[in-house]
Amino acid sequence: MPHAYDYLAEWFETLNDDCDYPKWSQYFIEGLARLGAGRKGLELGCGSGAFSRALTRAGYSMTGADISFPMLTKGEQLASQEGLRIKFLQADARTFRSFEKYDFILSPNDCYNYMQTSALSSAFSHAAAALKEEGIFWLDVSSPRKLKEKVANNMFADDRDDVTYLCFSKLYEDRVELDATIFVKEKDGRFARFDEKHTQYIHEEKEIASALAKAGFELLRTEGHLGEEKQNSDRLNFICRKKASS
Repeated sequence: MPHAYDYLAEWFETLNDDCDYPKWSQYFIEGLARLGAGRKGLELGCGSGAFSRALTRAGYSMTGADISFPMLTKGEQLASQEGLRIKFLQADARTFRSFEKYDFILSPNDCYNYMQTSALSSAFSHAAAALKEEGIFWLDVSSPRKLKEKVANNMFADDRDDVTYLCFSKLYEDRVELDATIFVKEKDGRFARFDEKHTQYIHEEKEIASALAKAGFELLRTEGHLGEEKQNSDRLNFICRKKASS
């Protein structure tokens, strides 16, 4: 049975070209600088590595980790095309372990929406273990408002010359399930169809804050997408620092 992003990986950045990756990346770069984060970073749930590439171009030493092998393959391809040296690892954010210690971990664009709320505390503990003392942990999630009011029980479509994307979603008590279909144009002009399922869990702000505290993080601030007010934002950013050992 296909997993999330088995087929979408090849087209993910193309189909998300309206999210303004350069502006979004600059938001992280400027924010990390203000926090005094070091130069060695991990993007956990990196997908095809858009943010890892941007941070590498900005002078950071980046590692990208993701559970999806097709996403990592695409990430290596795109980094190679730009002549960027980025280490890519296959790993599950719920159980991530590393012998290396990082100055910061960045986990943008819904990584933690793909796990149940009950798994967050353990997952955050694994992130803490991979950080140096007082390292920065910066994650975001799609807000409950976005998932319940915009994504749920809706249909989305994107029609390009070489690919067409359709997605139908359904709201459940704790999650939104999305059935995605991708039609990809082949060399002979015919389109091949691929189907995959995505499940995104709804996390309330207080639940994430509690899980972060249990994992040993000080929550510095919570803000909306690109630093906007969080109340009506589609995205919530949690910017944290690993507490020093006593």
